[in-house]
Amino acid sequence: MSGRISVMPRFLAAQPDARLLPLPWHLPLAEWPLKHLVALPRGISRHVVRFIQVGGEVFAAKEVLEHAALHEYRMLTDLNRLNTPAVEPTGVITSRLSADGEPLDSILLTRHLQFSLPYRSLFSKGVRPETVTRLIDAMAVLLARLHLVGFLWGDVSLSNILFRRDAGEFAAYLVDAETAEMHDQLTDGQRLHDLDIAMVNLFGEFTDLEAGGMLDEALDPMVLVEQISHRYRALWHELTGVEEFSGSELARIESRVRRLNQLGFDVAELDIRTSPTGDTVTIQPKVVDAGHHSRRLLRLTGLDTEENQARRLLNDLDTYRARTNQTHVEESVVAHQWLTQSFEPVVTAVPSDLRGKREPAQIFHEVLDYRWYQSEREGRDVPLTEAVHGYIRDVLSVLPDEVLSSTALAPIEEGGRALLNPFDPSQGFADEDDEGFADDPWEAEAYAPGSEVLPDHLDIEALRRRAAKE
Repeated sequence: MSGRISVMPRFLAAQPDARLLPLPWHLPLAEWPLKHLVALPRGISRHVVRFIQVGGEVFAAKEVLEHAALHEYRMLTDLNRLNTPAVEPTGVITSRLSADGEPLDSILLTRHLQFSLPYRSLFSKGVRPETVTRLIDAMAVLLARLHLVGFLWGDVSLSNILFRRDAGEFAAYLVDAETAEMHDQLTDGQRLHDLDIAMVNLFGEFTDLEAGGMLDEALDPMVLVEQISHRYRALWHELTGVEEFSGSELARIESRVRRLNQLGFDVAELDIRTSPTGDTVTIQPKVVDAGHHSRRLLRLTGLDTEENQARRLLNDLDTYRARTNQTHVEESVVAHQWLTQSFEPVVTAVPSDLRGKREPAQIFHEVLDYRWYQSEREGRDVPLTEAVHGYIRDVLSVLPDEVLSSTALAPIEEGGRALLNPFDPSQGFADEDDEGFADDPWEAEAYAPGSEVLPDHLDIEALRRRAAKE
């Protein structure tokens, strides 16, 4: 009779998935058969992390001590409940035993965030200084949003963040919450402690990138970490600071709210106080909530996007409304027309084999940029239909996938293609020959072979600055 012990582990999940039950939980995560795993880029972690395929879905699995797994699961659950950017927790597997009856660490499962990349994938082939600045800005916004809901991170770093494209910017998502604490409200000391941790960790990460030749020579790691400090402090002051002005400048109340909306935040409460004589007025936002533009777009069209994508789409909606002489028509009616006559035709024009390269809202944003440049170049108003086909031909067709394709979701079999690291399939295959997510014409100024697109064609912001000077 065999001495093997078969004991089912304990599953903790808000929405249990029965497909997870047959997986080999009796094995240490580092020893899982390759047929259950997929190769995806991931950040640096002090724990064993693997990407598990279950049907058409992919989950990130992290092996940690039970109390740490449960704590992180609850922290991530709280952040998702508060609609704060973080990966979605799926469950915790505890009470694991090996085939010999030895206890194994618990596993935290989170759902893979589609179209997201760890920072090292973005830096793997080098990025422009402007891109690094946008990554830092995204991180500062994430940190401010976490602090607004009373979340003390405790381990702020690029390694613990995933980035998604958000129109011309990036959106940052928290990945690791092991050391986090949730409070009703953070003190200034707690916030600044988190900021200090961020500066120390980022300096180490940027120095590491510099040593590996992945950081532009024009970028100084110390200047970069000071940049995130300045950006965070300025943003926090704008979101929560007290503003004082004379009683004759009441329009500044509306101006403050408008500035917050432009930053993407809604004001839930505004504390307004007037001096006994009425000579001065002080205002202070008490609670602000991010997602102003994305909520408005969702309400009007049903599209769920990142904040800057929503801002860009709403601007195009306003342009459409003016161009069709419907400023007097109810906004929701025009929004439906825009959705069916502008947005959906662009998205449906993309061939099915190219749809994994960008999410729909990002494609629409990039088509608008392509259309703007072509119009400037040709001295005419390029129709949207013509622009989308040009964009597909010149830009989208040469971009790498950023979503899980059917190939990426295929199980990794022993034999055949060799893994770069057989103990960590998430690092990809050895024969990929520099195929990577950072080889991106929008960042690296590359262009499609044989096309008329010049290397600087796709640097839309630079072209706009140049056009403004002419």
